[in-house]
Amino acid sequence: MSSSLEPTPDQFAALSARPADAPVVMINLLQFRADGGRESYLRYTREVAPRLQRVGGAVRYAGAAPSVVIGDGEKPWWDAIIVVEYPSPAAFLDMVSNEEYLKVHEYRAAGLDRGDLIATSMWAMGD
Repeated sequence: MSSSLEPTPDQFAALSARPADAPVVMINLLQFRADGGRESYLRYTREVAPRLQRVGGAVRYAGAAPSVVIGDGEKPWWDAIIVVEYPSPAAFLDMVSNEEYLKVHEYRAAGLDRGDLIATSMWAMGD
């Protein structure tokens, strides 16, 4: 399994150190395996949905990356982007450490050649 599919202890610690009372928005940049990767990942999304709801998370965007408008190259390295909002870093950590989640995580791992996950904070626009 690629190291880019699993967080390091330092990455988990950095997420845990984020403000506990602020939402965290996860940007998933996904590169599917050539042989059935997209289908495996879609199974993961169906199976993970109730676990996501349990912790108060919500998918805010899911889509493909067909072309670059500004930047280098004709096509980004990733095949799809999924944006998921969690009410707090603890909610995300609770979900991914739950035994029920670990049972469906295999479909994510089996579907991806690369899966970057970037924790972001929302800006207050117009302030």
